[in-house]
Amino acid sequence: MDILKLKDFPEDFLWGASSSAYQCEGAWDEDGKGPSVQDVAPVIKGTTDWKVCSDHYHRFKEDIALMAEMGFTEYRFSIAWPRIIPDGDGEVNPLGVKHYHEVIDECLKYGIQPVVTLYHFDLPYALQEKYGGWTSRQCIDDFVRYCEVCFKEYGDKVKYFLTINEQNMMTMFNMGGYKTDKERYQANHHMLVAQAKAMISCHNMCDAWIAPAPNITCVYPLTSSPEDYLAAMDYDQLRNRLYLDTVCFGKYPEAFALYLKERNAFPDIEEEDMEIMANAHPDFIAFNYYGGSTVKYVSEEEGRAAKEKMTSGKANMEEFMTGMMTEPGMAVGCKNPLQEETSYGMGIDPVGLRITLRELWERYSLPLLITENGCGVPDTLTEDGKVHDDYRIDYLRKHIKACQQAITDGVDLMGYSPWSAFDLVSTHQGITKRYGMIYINRDEFDLKDLARIKKDSFYWYQKCIKSNGKDLD
Repeated sequence: MDILKLKDFPEDFLWGASSSAYQCEGAWDEDGKGPSVQDVAPVIKGTTDWKVCSDHYHRFKEDIALMAEMGFTEYRFSIAWPRIIPDGDGEVNPLGVKHYHEVIDECLKYGIQPVVTLYHFDLPYALQEKYGGWTSRQCIDDFVRYCEVCFKEYGDKVKYFLTINEQNMMTMFNMGGYKTDKERYQANHHMLVAQAKAMISCHNMCDAWIAPAPNITCVYPLTSSPEDYLAAMDYDQLRNRLYLDTVCFGKYPEAFALYLKERNAFPDIEEEDMEIMANAHPDFIAFNYYGGSTVKYVSEEEGRAAKEKMTSGKANMEEFMTGMMTEPGMAVGCKNPLQEETSYGMGIDPVGLRITLRELWERYSLPLLITENGCGVPDTLTEDGKVHDDYRIDYLRKHIKACQQAITDGVDLMGYSPWSAFDLVSTHQGITKRYGMIYINRDEFDLKDLARIKKDSFYWYQKCIKSNGKDLD
């Protein structure tokens, strides 16, 4: 429904932006840090590695000062597990602990609330080598121990912790390189139990709120056919509810659980696991949003053919992505002909953000925090040293307006933390795909001077925050 009179953003609304350790810090082997699985993963041809990134590790004070100048009231960043415990399960690294104290203190100096992600894709490589990472139940205990170190060290300063970033993307797109669906969903189950245990520890050890941080979106059926509508319902369970019903309600979504059982892919569950998840009680839900998903029904036969094509070594990029987005007998992800896209093919769907916010609020009745949402495109530095990114301003304007509409609809929205505060190395497209409101002066293989340059979006967002979302022009 259209709304004539929009509510104002709450006075304590959290305005900020996000980053992750392995994509911005650099200093990948300094001050005792151990390698992560990201550090040793093959680098995509034509893109940079993670060794320097935006050099945030050495320049965080400069970066946080710029965030304060924009008016941030929060900064979402991640702690690197292998910087705190280099081998994942051994001695705590005092230099790593000290570094994040300094980052947190620098935020608090400017009145910026640190929103701390405990795990953002960077599993200590030693644990992958030792026992296969998340495929082993041992990873649960090692993760919880690492989290408890963070709660003990930072719990008196940090009001908001996030457990695992985009667990659903790690599982759906098999970022762990698992050989079978059974192995993949077993690893996912271990993450769910580890997350639940970490939440319980957080509540026992410190006076902080803690939340999951999946990538969530509404799911559209491609057509009005009943089969496509059912496919959208099922895909919602696969993509969204598997990661939120488990932590909020302590149970697997029924239809998707049956789907996994029929394929002998349902994880082995120990007796106490579901009780642990039922007692986790997140305080809010953090989520990343980049556009709505659209699906259509795909038969078992068609789905398996798409999967086989994907793994044949002969698939083009479209065929590979189709295979990745296919669940045989359920759904295949497809382009929405009614949705705008960025130059990288990512959807631009602010109405979908309003829908997603309403769906989450109506199902879980927990406060919501948007922890990623952004426009990643190649920015151009002009001869006079400026970046004119009107496209990013337009993107942010539309999505912030959707947030205001959702608040008017009755959604309890805590804050908006788009991706990203400054340019960082994108997981698949390197530094060329830029999201930041602060330009980092470097290319894929030429570090240049790594200077920080304010884009036009910097000044626009500054004005937006100062007005508490009233001035979006």
